[in-house]
Amino acid sequence: MTAVTDQDHTEHADQPDDADQAGSDGSSAESSAGASSAEASQDTSGGRSQEHSDHDPHARVRDGRTDATDAWDDGLIARRVNETTEGNRFPTADSRSATPPAVTPLVYDGVLRSRLEALRELVGLSRTRLDSRTLAGAGRVLDEASARRRLSGQHTVVAIAGATGSGKSQLFNALAGVTISETGVRRPTTAAPIACSWSDGAASLIERLGIPPRLRRRPLPTGDAESQLRGLVLIDLPDHDSAAVQHREHVDRILGLVDAVIWVVDPEKYADAVLHERYLRPMAAHAEVMFVVLNQIDRLPGEAAEQVLDDLRRLLDEDGIALGEYGEPGTTVLALSALTGDGVGELREALGQFVAERGAPARRISADVDIAAARLWPVYATRRRTGLSEQAREEFADRLADAVGATAAGEAAERAWLRNANRACGTPWLRLWRWYQDRGEPATGRLPSRTQADEEATARQRVEQAVRTVADRASAGLPAPWAQAVREAAARGSQGLPEALDELSVRAGVPTGRPPRPGWWPVAVLSQASMTILQFLGGLWLLGQIVGVMAPNLGVPVLLMVIGIVGGPLIEWSCRLAARGPARRYGLEAERRLREAAAGCGRARVLDPVAAELLRYREVREQYGRVVGA
Repeated sequence: MTAVTDQDHTEHADQPDDADQAGSDGSSAESSAGASSAEASQDTSGGRSQEHSDHDPHARVRDGRTDATDAWDDGLIARRVNETTEGNRFPTADSRSATPPAVTPLVYDGVLRSRLEALRELVGLSRTRLDSRTLAGAGRVLDEASARRRLSGQHTVVAIAGATGSGKSQLFNALAGVTISETGVRRPTTAAPIACSWSDGAASLIERLGIPPRLRRRPLPTGDAESQLRGLVLIDLPDHDSAAVQHREHVDRILGLVDAVIWVVDPEKYADAVLHERYLRPMAAHAEVMFVVLNQIDRLPGEAAEQVLDDLRRLLDEDGIALGEYGEPGTTVLALSALTGDGVGELREALGQFVAERGAPARRISADVDIAAARLWPVYATRRRTGLSEQAREEFADRLADAVGATAAGEAAERAWLRNANRACGTPWLRLWRWYQDRGEPATGRLPSRTQADEEATARQRVEQAVRTVADRASAGLPAPWAQAVREAAARGSQGLPEALDELSVRAGVPTGRPPRPGWWPVAVLSQASMTILQFLGGLWLLGQIVGVMAPNLGVPVLLMVIGIVGGPLIEWSCRLAARGPARRYGLEAERRLREAAAGCGRARVLDPVAAELLRYREVREQYGRVVGA
């Protein structure tokens, strides 16, 4: 069995190889296992210089034992491992029989935790206002952030992605130091993602990617190189432009789960529109967790490599990807040749430093939050001042007051007060004359009044117009979903509002019974009664003189009658002047009560629900500000 790691030496030295047991009887199994271990040690020290084409693709049995070198060097790729019994001969990254190492969960910093909490609050407050498709992206980010936080924080999962023929599998093998992923001219070569872990404890991370144990590998132990990349989990993806739909689905799914990506391009396809428009441009926010590698520079003569690299940087800049130049955070752009090894060491060094920082998972989640926030911008952000102004509230109350006839009710109350004052303080003869006029006035001489149905229809139209106006003003400048929510809240509140206002106008309109009387009213009534008594006394005195009962004296009775006749209208006129102020105040009070009642009804049914929607929007705006870091 070919040795791939120190762990593999131990495992295969202690137990017989399954393939050896399949190819020999029980008596030779023990010796075959020992011989395989010895051959494995020799292969590790001596290298693997034989070509894949020189060996049978199946394991061969020589002298009762399996040739382990041939089994490793035949270039069996992951998708063929499961097709033969020899597939189990490739050691996996995590042994099932060994005790799993302790895993330290990932810990987000305070800023990222605050943003995630704000995003969770934002989604919760918006579920009843926005459709599920709008919130789906934010929900996925929260789910992935929660899932990643429970997994190892000591490992960084990096995917190698590229187009057909870009040499990504060759680069994958160069970083691992051993041929793990098959390379060749037949396309597509990589049919399923393959994982290579440089340290233990990454099983849960790889399982999250959906990579089965048979496709998990360990790199060739090379001392410093292995320690330099400790904590790295490298994933070789299928071609993103593969003709097989399943391959592209693998790429899209895993790219959404890994911590970082190495994009491998070649001099022929580095400007491919599919790569830039489908992947690089949408992932511009992930610039800090991306590497862009120009492979196959050995094919470019002279300074052509630098020219192509400069053009690649230009295209990345047009995609909106920040480049990590001059010590600034951003995408690392390198040129190398996986075939000759030129530049691979520089990539390994940059990748080792990147993994050692252990900040890629948090930066990836932070970039995902940025993208989710950018997609939610149209449904949360507005550049206008929103809300319901005090002027709009007052105008709404005025419209409702007009609908219930508050002004007319106040005027009616004022007239009622004056009428009562005239009845109490007017002369009896004048009241008798008015009663006679009112009784003798023909009904045909009056203007026809509007029917009650007409008044109710007009009042309803006024109420509906008032509700529409206040809803439009409250929703002005809001994003479409929240403006719709405000208008719907106003429409729900307007149902039954005209009937409620009619009931209020009856209860809070002109009060029944006599209006309150001012303090001077009894004095005026007593004075008017005195004038009437003087008129009666003067008349009786004159009548007695005419009959002969009393001595003739016209001066006194005539004076008394004149005082009563003149004094009565004079007192009535004075009382009418004095009654104007109290009557006006009484009418205004009646109008105020009705206005307040109408405004209170409109506020409870329309303004309060609208204000609640506006408050909810302000809350989500605050949470959205926390999400975007404002």
